[in-house]
Amino acid sequence: MAMDHLHTWEIWYPGAGATGIQIARARIDPTDVVWVHAVARKVAVTVRQGDDHVVARGETLTREGSYLPMTRFTIAGEQVAREDRWPTDADLGSVVILPGGEAGILTAWWNAEDGSAWRWSVEFSNRRG
Repeated sequence: MAMDHLHTWEIWYPGAGATGIQIARARIDPTDVVWVHAVARKVAVTVRQGDDHVVARGETLTREGSYLPMTRFTIAGEQVAREDRWPTDADLGSVVILPGGEAGILTAWWNAEDGSAWRWSVEFSNRRG
């Protein structure tokens, strides 16, 4: 797939320094849903086709409720929405972006009912060119 057909997900923490700091930047096949691990309380997300055309954006996406280690971002029209929650079996196969930008596929998830523990697996693969 040509690089200009890929989507670039840029996740920023706007509260650091003069203009914020990048949490992750991942170039992946187009998708309307990604999970991100260890997201700050407030972030901004921009999804671009290639490195140029903005597909969708979420400027002030703030966590509601207590901290959970996983955040689900979805594209709806030209907006990015945020939902902090535990993944379910229905989410297996979704893209997960780690801080720094490495992207993989969620292959397994378990969490204790009280949220005190969790275990998960992500599969990583890559290709050249």
